[in-house]
Amino acid sequence: MHRVFQAFIDGLAANGDPERLHTVLADAGAALDLSCFAYLSMPPRRGDAAELISNYPVEWTDHYLREHYERVDPVIVEALKATEPFEWGQEFTAKRLSKAQCALLDEAAQFGIRCGFTVPVHDSRGPVAAVTFAADERRPTFQRCIEQNRTVLQLMAMYFHAHARRRLSINRVVDGVALSPRELECLEWSAEGKSAWEIGRLLNISRRTAAFHLDNAKMKFGVRTICQAVAKLAASKAATG
Repeated sequence: MHRVFQAFIDGLAANGDPERLHTVLADAGAALDLSCFAYLSMPPRRGDAAELISNYPVEWTDHYLREHYERVDPVIVEALKATEPFEWGQEFTAKRLSKAQCALLDEAAQFGIRCGFTVPVHDSRGPVAAVTFAADERRPTFQRCIEQNRTVLQLMAMYFHAHARRRLSINRVVDGVALSPRELECLEWSAEGKSAWEIGRLLNISRRTAAFHLDNAKMKFGVRTICQAVAKLAASKAATG
């Protein structure tokens, strides 16, 4: 465990871009037989998009973000209340869940996400993020890893959040409008003439996710087309350049 933790810390220190962060957490999880993970950072304002670093199936994460499922996800709801790590899965069936929450769990199960271990992340503003290691079932190896490394996994989640926050939770202001880093990234590539499909390939996300971020940028600017949003970006850069 010491070697895994040291490699994890060294990896975080080496580079802070989302792709590298993804690789660092994926490598640490794989070394511990925790191959499925998700880091979700809650948006600072309602209506903004949550930020996600995950190796869950992209079809699920695209759908999750588009539908703003973080607002009803019982795992996230619990993480916003709890300060200590918790396990989840069949336990939720004994709780009073809304119809929307039950539907969400059913959908997640179709992608092999049926149980997990979640570390809530709280700071001076309150609950801000969660790191989850998930599985399709509670196998002995998964359960043993959680039981033996609970404290270290919590520490890893805190370190991961501290590095991810620098990259993901600091909004970029363009023409007086705060864009998320991913929204700005997609818009900058669009300004280079790239399509949503090309942006998806460049950023290792799906075309629909790239289009989702571009649509968010348009909405925030109050414009109808990507060209108008790109024009706002260009004007802002010219004013500050």
